[in-house]
Amino acid sequence: MTLLRFEPIRDFDYLTNRFQRFFDDFPGFQQYAGDTFSPRIDISETEKNIIINAEIPGVSKENLKITLQDNILTIEGEKKKVNEEKDIEYYREERAFGKFKRSFTLPVEVDSDKVDAKFEDGVLEIKLVKYEPKEAKERVIKLK
Repeated sequence: MTLLRFEPIRDFDYLTNRFQRFFDDFPGFQQYAGDTFSPRIDISETEKNIIINAEIPGVSKENLKITLQDNILTIEGEKKKVNEEKDIEYYREERAFGKFKRSFTLPVEVDSDKVDAKFEDGVLEIKLVKYEPKEAKERVIKLK
């Protein structure tokens, strides 16, 4: 008999991500959803690391904030509109602007002191070192 771990939060995260991908596949949908910006994010895993890559073009380092708390990674920021000239008439306007906030429950425990983040050419890369659990040592207690 195989036992399966019941993780309702992870299942909910999976469902949320599936809904997000469904709506991301329709580029015109964002126009009706309040014209918000949401970066595309990949999460991968190596033997020792969890790696997050996010495409965030048009956002400066100063407008990004990354936090890690209770094994939940949050990336938030704002993509600002470059010019706000009111006398310009657009024939087509497809780019999205605005504030965004994406949170992810990481699939494994990570060491919050060993996080490396770099932002180059509109791509944010966050490398998190997996937590290496210490082996449980048996200690004999002497009775008095």
